[in-house]
Amino acid sequence: MTARTVEVRTLEIAAVAAALLAFAYVSLNWGLQGLIHSRRTQTVPDLKSRSIAAALDQLAPLNLGLRKTGVEFNAAVPISSVLRQDPPAGTIVREGKTIRVIVSQGGQTVLAPAVAGLPLRNAEMMLRQSQLALGEVSESYSLKQEKGMVLSQDPKAETSVERDALVNLVVSGGAPPAGVALMPDFLRKTLHEAQSWAVGAGVKLEVKTDDASLFPNGTVLTQAPAADSVLSPDAKAELLVSGRKGAAPTIAAKIFKYELPQSGSESQVRIVVIDKYGERELFNGVRKPGTKIEVPVQETGGARVKIYMNGILVEERDQ
Repeated sequence: MTARTVEVRTLEIAAVAAALLAFAYVSLNWGLQGLIHSRRTQTVPDLKSRSIAAALDQLAPLNLGLRKTGVEFNAAVPISSVLRQDPPAGTIVREGKTIRVIVSQGGQTVLAPAVAGLPLRNAEMMLRQSQLALGEVSESYSLKQEKGMVLSQDPKAETSVERDALVNLVVSGGAPPAGVALMPDFLRKTLHEAQSWAVGAGVKLEVKTDDASLFPNGTVLTQAPAADSVLSPDAKAELLVSGRKGAAPTIAAKIFKYELPQSGSESQVRIVVIDKYGERELFNGVRKPGTKIEVPVQETGGARVKIYMNGILVEERDQ
């Protein structure tokens, strides 16, 4: 066989192979196209505001798939629900199509600052700084706080709430007029003081004792109703007082110290202590950067001190 003949035979084989490959490609492509076009068409449903589970249940009978491609904050759409979809609702697609969705993370949340004990104006500014808004403001008479000072808030401090949510405040209306009786604050005062008040106010006292208390005998530990509660003519008050026998230890000797950061501007500082008898305020005032605060702490063991700056909890310590 001559070289010329070999060359011709080689070209013939190559041509046949190319033809076979072309035929195979066309056949495969035709088969796939036929398979795809043999699938039924479906109309994409509206998945917005549906949970992922509900969206899957809606797509399964249509032989359509679901894929989460991202998340976004959106207060108008419940958390873990579909915010957007692609293709959009109403699009005609073949079975087997995957619907891509963006899922809502709900509204952006912030922590409600602690504004109790602040003037209303300062409290409103603090709420704005925390991306919250002032809601309903109501007044209540108070023996503890001057007129215009915040007595309580709803939601409570450190509660996680959606950004731009309303915070309702109860503000002191000052001392009550004649004929309106309020419960005084007897916490850490003596039973004798409470008894003297009760006799004058015509209020019946129910007294229980805590013999394990470290406070001096007769010290009021808890009270009900709470301070500033309006008392009815037939009201009664319940007190828990220390029943400790013998000399009590000097528990007021502990000094809590806190130093403000050196930088920045003046801050509203509030320090509270929490023990088994509840929460009470140790300090509340405006102080300059670098100021050192020292306050005595009476506690019975297991107490925790919280420091707030401009309504934001910045530190907690065991005392």
